[in-house]
Amino acid sequence: MTVKTKTAAELEKMRIAGRLASQVLEMIAPHVQVGVSTGELDSICHSYITGELEAIPAPLNYKGFPKSICTSVNDVVCHGIPTEKKILKSGDIINIDITVIKNGYHGDTSAMFCVGKTAPHAERLICITQECLYRGIDAVKPGATLGDIGYAIQSHAEKNYYSVVREYCGHGIGDIFHEAPQVLHYGRRGEGLALVPGMTFTIEPMINAGKRQVKLNRKDGWTVTTQDGRLSAQWEHTMAVTETGVEVFTARTDESF
Repeated sequence: MTVKTKTAAELEKMRIAGRLASQVLEMIAPHVQVGVSTGELDSICHSYITGELEAIPAPLNYKGFPKSICTSVNDVVCHGIPTEKKILKSGDIINIDITVIKNGYHGDTSAMFCVGKTAPHAERLICITQECLYRGIDAVKPGATLGDIGYAIQSHAEKNYYSVVREYCGHGIGDIFHEAPQVLHYGRRGEGLALVPGMTFTIEPMINAGKRQVKLNRKDGWTVTTQDGRLSAQWEHTMAVTETGVEVFTARTDESF
């Protein structure tokens, strides 16, 4: 496995792309309301990315994906396809996954949103999943391993009686959307690839309220749901390993790392 470390110039381009991706999530937040379709959310994001940001929505036509963002509602784990037919209702939870390309480099991030009045158990899942992401990020530093990241996420999820999806994971990123390494959200301390400055990747834990098993919708070839129909949540950031720790390129204004 060859993992490409990035130059200072490449890191600066990723910094810009990451900042723009986070801006899309902040822009779309007020639009996530009861009665809005996921297709409408996609349309708003597409217009903002291409018009306001003068960037490219990376998912559009990526390996045949038909939309500019992913919208994963309730038991959808990832890769939900926006549609005018999917109308958000009170109590729903939704992950919105944004990837933009600017100057040839990618920024990839996602966040969870509550629609109307959501149940406490759904809010708890969202909260713990975000904590899993933050614990994974806290493990990133030179000399740490990918296993350290996975362990930090898995141990926190399972301590809270949730399960970690294993079929999908974080990934290296740069001028290519998905590159080496794969960043698993489970693992053992000290195992796997050692991190070095200049590595760039995403951490994006998918945490299920029930069992970890998932299924792929064979009709659309994209939508992944929990096998038991229970809720799933995900948060994602793009980051770089620095000389002293980590820099999160997609940090939003309400976050500090």
